[in-house]
Amino acid sequence: MATAEAIYADPSALLKLYIKEPQSRAVAAWRAKISAPLLITHHGRLELINGIGLAAHRAFITEKMHEAALAALDNDFEQGRYAQADLLWRATLKRAMEISRKFTRVLGCRSLDVLHVASALELGLQVFVTFDVRQKQLARAVNLKVLDLE
Repeated sequence: MATAEAIYADPSALLKLYIKEPQSRAVAAWRAKISAPLLITHHGRLELINGIGLAAHRAFITEKMHEAALAALDNDFEQGRYAQADLLWRATLKRAMEISRKFTRVLGCRSLDVLHVASALELGLQVFVTFDVRQKQLARAVNLKVLDLE
């Protein structure tokens, strides 16, 4: 198992810790094995908050569940389960553009998926966690190890 210091977890995978989804148990079991904080970028944190809000908007969760999920996310940061990662945005976006030019035509990746893969590379991480098939392909294409939780 990779150490937390080497792992970039896509926020859509981490969202399963806060919103009950089919892979929630697998993510929770994996996360329980890692004691060190996972790095989360500012845009990753935004994606988590937004995902929780979208679940409420779409009536997948109640207002009470929405508030509890946001509180749990905030608590995870406060308790050190996540560490806020700072990126050099110009370098990250430049890398994302390079990755997009090379792979999006072939793999059909979305911009945020490319940005997360570029962020992992800019942070010097070697392992990528996602459930998205195209994002897995992209991570492998740039020589990141994909941790399969399914």
